[in-house]
Formats: sequence, structure tokens, C-alpha cells
Amino acid sequence: MRKRYDKQFKALVALEAIKGEKTIAEIASQYEVHPNQVSTWKKKALQVFPEIFAKGESQKAKSKEQLQEELYKQIGKLKVENEFLKKKYQQIFGK
Repeated sequence: MRKRYDKQFKALVALEAIKGEKTIAEIASQYEVHPNQVSTWKKKALQVFPEIFAKGESQKAKSKEQLQEELYKQIGKLKVENEFLKKKYQQIFGK
């Protein structure tokens, strides 16, 4: 039966390999996994890191777009109200 590892364990081993303070063989021995597995987890971690940081940027951009959209709605509403008040003012005071 195959041994299964949770994601925290994989991340810990991958981070250890990325640090480069120990060889892959030393890390594999320390955590009792095959060296190929350590290398695989390291590669996956290095592939995912840029995506993790990109998500934060895309969230900021999305949040900025939502704020901009809300402000445009408010501006539109205020323009309509302003035009309405101008017409009423002209009707009342005839100017």
C-alpha cells in the first residue's frame, strides 16, 4: 500500500529543499521519503509560488475595478439628481 502525505508535510519538505541548506538525499533521509519525491515536491512548489503572488495582485485589481464601478454609478446618480434639481429650479424660479 502506498504511503500518503498531507499537504503541510509536502510543503515543509519542499521548502526545506528550496532553502538549499541540505542536499536532497539528506532531506529525504530526514523525512523518510524517496529523493525523487522530494525533487517532485520542490518542482511543484516552485511552479505554484508565482501563482500565489499573482492571485494577490489580481484580487487588488478586481477590488479596484469594483470600487471604480461603484464610483461611476454614484457619479451617474448624482448627475441625474443634479439635472432634476436644475429643471425644478427653473420651473419654480423661471430662470
